[in-house]
Amino acid sequence: MSRIGKNPVAIQEGVTVEIKDNVITVKGKLGELSQEFSGVTIKENEGNVIVERDSDSKENRAKHGLYRSLINNMIEGVNKGWTKELELVGVGYRASNQGQKLDIAVGFSHNIVLDVAPEVKVETISDKGKNPIIKLTSHDKQLVGQVAAKIRGFRRPEPYKGKGIKFVGEIIRRKAGKSA
Repeated sequence: MSRIGKNPVAIQEGVTVEIKDNVITVKGKLGELSQEFSGVTIKENEGNVIVERDSDSKENRAKHGLYRSLINNMIEGVNKGWTKELELVGVGYRASNQGQKLDIAVGFSHNIVLDVAPEVKVETISDKGKNPIIKLTSHDKQLVGQVAAKIRGFRRPEPYKGKGIKFVGEIIRRKAGKSA
């Protein structure tokens, strides 16, 4: 049995969970999320959501823990929200935003202008003497991660000088340069 899947998910105060026709909908103060599911049975019981698998097939065993984690992330997202921070490391690397348009200068001939999804709140922090930081906030964990990965993909951190776009707290494995 899945160790993660058999743990019940506590429904936090101010969050409502609705299960109907293989779709679970979670509503909270920050928004609403829904997820289709198959291969598992989801029940609401005394302030908890319980996920049970329909059979012991390999596919259903894999989905057991997955759907429990997805439901937990949905409940936490509509209650508290999710945040990812990206740091631009490099000389002349800049970031600014006007509403949902993110403008990034990372060493190419032209700036990169990205229209961020309306569900994700974008904030840029530029302090003198520190690397610029892009802060992404939303109630949908998957969407925040997807947008952050897309931004990071424009200029991945390189292992020699460590320049590029990296997550705050990410440790870049460094390599030695040429030996003379």
